Amino acid sequence: MKVEETAFGQGFIRMCDDGFRQNWHERNGGNLSYRLKPEEVEEVAGELFKEGSWQPIGTSVPALGGEYFMVSGSGKFMRNMILDPASNCCIIQLDEAGENYRICWGLINGGRPTSELPTHLMNHEVKVKAKGDSYRVIYHAHPANLIALTFVLPLKDEVFTRELWEMATECPVVFPDGLGVVGWMVPGGRDIAVATSKLMEQYDAAVWAHHGLFCAGEDFDVTFGLMHTIEKSAEILVKVLSIRPDKLQTIEPEQFRDLAKDFHVVLPERFLYEKEK
Repeated sequence: MKVEETAFGQGFIRMCDDGFRQNWHERNGGNLSYRLKPEEVEEVAGELFKEGSWQPIGTSVPALGGEYFMVSGSGKFMRNMILDPASNCCIIQLDEAGENYRICWGLINGGRPTSELPTHLMNHEVKVKAKGDSYRVIYHAHPANLIALTFVLPLKDEVFTRELWEMATECPVVFPDGLGVVGWMVPGGRDIAVATSKLMEQYDAAVWAHHGLFCAGEDFDVTFGLMHTIEKSAEILVKVLSIRPDKLQTIEPEQFRDLAKDFHVVLPERFLYEKEK
């Protein structure tokens, strides 16, 4: 079966296009990766080639040894993914040590996987260790309102989580564990990959200051929905702050606790601190 015709291929392409339509992917900004299931690898086995040369990942992810990933290409534009997937993304296989990869499908006009591949794979490994086979998607985009907040809010997990939770009642239900924040770092290297993967041990979302957002999830819908919810909340907060810097009313700690009780989620108490009036 052709990769583009599979359910996972269609989901990958749609998510790239949806993100572009949300204005999260200017030029070649942002990237997406999906960890294939064994039956999905079998489904496209006839499309995969084995002669690709091995290339270093730039990090070591032994828990992912031998696995296959569908990944957007470095320098490729998300707006073109729906038009020509085989030119703009690829399927890669990792070696058994989880230190090298080879391209097995795609990037037919040349190229390599996203420059953020070390971050994607380290995040996948963290989720495999924590969640088993359930988590399969890592998504990076540049949502403008969230990026704007990294210039005016303290770069602290507690502050970003609480402020975004307050903007929409659904937020503590959608991301009850909160979200983490990475201070500005040069993207694409091992250092920022390590910092992000540490946050992913406890969160499903990590903000990159002055850059963007990483989200992890079980499938395309859940992961896109997480990104969408966080950015919608950030948009509301930007509007609130532009109207007046001090809120007249908001959701209070005890109300968050009531919400958690009714929706059967656990909200860490460190996010429910009393603010100074």
